[in-house]
Amino acid sequence: MITEEILRQHRNAVRQLASGVAVLTVADERGTHGATVSALAAVSRDPLLVGACLNRNSLFLRRVRARRWFSVSALNTEQTLLARWFADPGRPRDSSQFDGIAARVDPISGAPLLEGALAHLTCRVSYCLAAGDHFLLIADVADGTRGRGTPLLSFAGTLHDGPAGMPPTDPYLAAPVLTEGTG
Repeated sequence: MITEEILRQHRNAVRQLASGVAVLTVADERGTHGATVSALAAVSRDPLLVGACLNRNSLFLRRVRARRWFSVSALNTEQTLLARWFADPGRPRDSSQFDGIAARVDPISGAPLLEGALAHLTCRVSYCLAAGDHFLLIADVADGTRGRGTPLLSFAGTLHDGPAGMPPTDPYLAAPVLTEGTG
């Protein structure tokens, strides 16, 4: 029998997996919307596929399932505030969430690409699979450009602006990561 204590130990072990942080964006007839994720991974090289995990209650998930196209901005260490903003459940739900944010329109998806990102990807959803309390999106990469910088990492429930395992240099970064919930 798995007790709450054992389950907590298992969750703490999984939190030790470091991952890059990205903002996913979508554009549809209602405007634009973004969501921070720390569960984005390369899935296949041929065909070129990425996977993203999103909470099943996510507004982004509902919109991208209908639209099929989305964009990815992989964040660098100087974009911590953007990661927090697009994970904040109190931010506006309409296009005004992008007010004052340096971005350009992805010519394929129509969604915002955040300036200064490590990489930009244009993706089309191929599969959307239920996985526990999340959905796993598998998407074809239709376009991609590489930027410069050092990746912003999520590790042990916090954002890190340096190598995994090193404590954050900015006390603000030591706050718990806001996970993409209803984003």
